[in-house]
Amino acid sequence: MSQKSRKVFQQSGVIPYRIQDGKIEVLLITTRDRQQWVIPKGGICNGMSPPDSAAKEAWEEAGVIGQVDTNELGTYRYRKRGKIYRVKMFMLLVERLLEDYPEVTQRKRQWLDANLALKQVKKPSLRRILKGFVQNELCSSVSSQN
Repeated sequence: MSQKSRKVFQQSGVIPYRIQDGKIEVLLITTRDRQQWVIPKGGICNGMSPPDSAAKEAWEEAGVIGQVDTNELGTYRYRKRGKIYRVKMFMLLVERLLEDYPEVTQRKRQWLDANLALKQVKKPSLRRILKGFVQNELCSSVSSQN
């Protein structure tokens, strides 16, 4: 029996968010089979930085355009079809929400209060990063109001 390759495929993704009435909302999208709520992510394109590639995925999968914070929030790993993926995560402050985008017919999207979004995400490693984002953003928004 041959040993499985241990190559780790590099991806990047974003947590799309906005501030509505002083509260943080996160945009979640469904997987293509519409079974789980996730964030936009995908392979890092040749010649693109991880944040730029993540912004491209956000447009393709969720129809959002905005400014990606180049400070990495963290990473998580997952396994799919026998392959291991490592995802670098970034924040994306949404500036425009488009009605027409490449995967509009393949996914649902939904704005949720940040704490409710946490409850919808099933993958523990992604939930950990989302929780850190929520705590950091809540602290930032409270301190900027003082």
